[in-house]
Amino acid sequence: MIVLVFGMLVSVVLAVAVVGLVAIPARREGRDLLTPKGEEVIALVRDKTGEAIVAARDKVADVTSPKDA
Repeated sequence: MIVLVFGMLVSVVLAVAVVGLVAIPARREGRDLLTPKGEEVIALVRDKTGEAIVAARDKVADVTSPKDA
């Protein structure tokens, strides 16, 4: 079990190192990391996540009112 956990940690560290070696220099040179389609997908996810957070906040506000406190 320890070998499995250790192997997973090594894999994650190597993945982070590879991403760092590729992404950091690219950003410094001013290149985009995502394609235009990828940027659209990220913007869509951010919009939907923001809407979900607002809806959840409204539901919590409806359930807990100042009269209950």
